[in-house]
Parts: sequence; C-alpha cells; structure tokens
Amino acid sequence: MHREKLRMKNSFFRKVLKNGLTVLFEKRETGIVSVAFAVRQGGINETKEEKGISHFIEHLLYKGTEKRTAAEISEAIEKNGGIMNGFTDEEITAYWCKMPSEHLDLALDVLSDMAKNPKFDPVEVEKERKVIFEEMKMYKDNPRFYVFEKIKELMYKGDFSIPLIGTESSMNSNTKEKIAEKFRQIYSPENIILCVVGDADFERLCSFAEENFSGNAKKPKIPRFSKKNAELIEKREGIDQANLVFSYHIPSAAEKNVYAAIVLNALMADGMSSRLWKEIREKRNLAYAVKGNANIGKNFGYNTIYIGCMPENAEKVKKIVIEEFAKVKDLGEKELEQVKNQLIGQNRISKEDSQGQMLELLCYEIYGRAEESYEYEKKIREVNLEDVKKLASFEKYSFFALIPETKPKNQ
Repeated sequence: MHREKLRMKNSFFRKVLKNGLTVLFEKRETGIVSVAFAVRQGGINETKEEKGISHFIEHLLYKGTEKRTAAEISEAIEKNGGIMNGFTDEEITAYWCKMPSEHLDLALDVLSDMAKNPKFDPVEVEKERKVIFEEMKMYKDNPRFYVFEKIKELMYKGDFSIPLIGTESSMNSNTKEKIAEKFRQIYSPENIILCVVGDADFERLCSFAEENFSGNAKKPKIPRFSKKNAELIEKREGIDQANLVFSYHIPSAAEKNVYAAIVLNALMADGMSSRLWKEIREKRNLAYAVKGNANIGKNFGYNTIYIGCMPENAEKVKKIVIEEFAKVKDLGEKELEQVKNQLIGQNRISKEDSQGQMLELLCYEIYGRAEESYEYEKKIREVNLEDVKKLASFEKYSFFALIPETKPKNQ
C-alpha cells in the first residue's frame, strides 16, 4: 500500500493515490480547464536498440483505442471547442487537451482511454512509422533543428546522446509486439501523472483516477551515460548561412545551482537585452538570430546558444561568445537583479495560461516535486553573484557548426 500524500499551496493539491497514480491540481475558476495524462518515460530511458519507442507510442495513442477511432478521438475534443496535442521529452511523455470546463468529464474519458486502451493496429503502426521517418527528414533538412540534435551528441556519451526521435535502424526494430510490451511495462498507475489546471473538483479527479487505473508497472530505467565535450564542423550544400550552437554543462534540476544556470542563460542569450544579443547583433551586426536555452532535466543539464551568421563570420562569433562569458566575472548586483526580474516576470506570464502552468507542474513533478513550481520566484531571488560567475567560468564546452559547402568555381 502507498502512503497517501496530500499537499496544498496557492489552491494547489497533490495526492498519490492508493493505486500509485499521482494527481496534481491547481484550482482556477475561469471556465477553462487544461488536462494531461503523463508517464514517467522518455528518451533518456531508452537503449540504442529501442531509441524512439516512447515517441512512437505517443503517436500511436492518437491512432485509435478499443472503443474510439483516431477520428473519434480528435472530434470528441475539437468539436466541443477544445484543442489537444502531446509531446515526448527526455524524461516524460504526455497527452493533453484544453477545453471549456463543462466538458471536463469528456476530456478525462478520452485521454484516459488513450492512456489505457490503445489498439496498436498493425496497419496503423506501419503507417505511423512512415510518418515518423518523414519527421526525421524534416529535422535533418532544417538546419536549426539539426544542429540541436548534433550538439547533444557532442555533450554526452552513451545512449542518451542519440536523438530522442530515434534512428532509422532503431525505429525499424520497434515492432508492434515490442511497442505493446513496452506500453504494458510502463503505462501503469505508479508511472502515471494526472495533471489538471482550471475549474474542477479535486476529489472528483482523484476518484476518477482511482476507479479507472490499475495494474503493475516496471519503474523506467536509465541506461548509463556520461558527460563529454567536443567540437565539430559539418558542411552541407544548399544552405547560405552558418548555423552555430555553443553549449556547456550545467547542474541538473536535482542540484543546488540549477537556478543560477537559468539566470546565466538569461543574462547571456535570452532576449534583446541579453549580453550576446547586444554584442553580436546590435553592436556588430553579425547575426539575425541569437537565442539561448536552458535544457534541464532531473538527470542532466546543459545550456545552449544558437547563432545564425555568415560562414566567414563563424569563427569570429565563436570567439565573441567565449570572450563574453569571460566578462561575466565583472557582473554586478544591479545587472543581476535586472535579469532576475526578467525571469520572474516571464514566469508569471507563462503561469497566466492554464496550459502553460499544467506543463510546468508536470515538469516539476518529474524533477521531483511539483510544489517547487510555486517557489520559482524565491529560488531565483536566492541566486547570488558568485554562483553565476562560477558557472560562467567553465573551461570546457561543446561547439557545432553547420556551414555551407562551397563548390569550386569553374576554371
């Protein structure tokens, strides 16, 4: 038996049910409700041979259940004024919808049906495999998508370094039988989270989840992986711009200095007021796109900076990035406070939307504690100068550049 846990903060409730399923709920009387079922499984849990299977299952759950066709799934939500989608990340796979709150029962019924009773029709499995192969091509053909897949390969050793979508080989090995077995192992209450933000009743949500889910599951394992750093330049015909990604390791969500890493990312490359934007785009006019991102999970963390520039400026831009990080040693309290205010304001804006808050609660639950979502402002305020400066003083980093292949001129 599981010990039931019930916590409340800012109209937030969390409970682990007797069947092991976790329910997260934030009460909002807005007439709109956002609902998600999520499973504690993603790309980080997959071996090289099965890579992409979590993402494949996500696709297939929309292709029909024992009582609904794919069309009936989408129509049940969309024809009642809702929107629906899903996603697979490194440590979570989720299925969600957002709709008028009077249709909450329908949302719960449809999403739980998907999460419990996928049909895995052999014909649909093969059709969707082809769709994912096209998705792979889309990522490869788009330089901005492609460089982020490659930088991850330069940051880690082991199966984690392989793109979450998988490879042609691993996807071909993910048979209908293998998919069904993985689903049976993972999609059980102990690995499932129901998250609702909006106009609903918490006890009704718990009753629904208790009555509709049962079974035993294996806890997802994480194949061994380790950090590394490397640099690589790749040439490609048919592009005009150099696409650069600079990346460095940061603490994971479970580590103390993770909020300092978020502050550092914002300081350097989040928005038009960031240091790299002002130096590379505004002052030197070397690029159009300068964008940073903090990639944080419970078991990993790395910041990335993407820059698109003319090929002849690639080395110059890389040098500027390194120089600007070295200058963080001179960061003062005033600028640090400005960056903190920026992050806190952005977080408040994201929480305004029930869908955004639903996704944030899910992520924090995967990190370890959904309640910490409400401590974001406090945690950001606690970041000090020395923590940020220390993270910016890294000696090792990874760098990937996809640059145009220039053909020799005819003599």
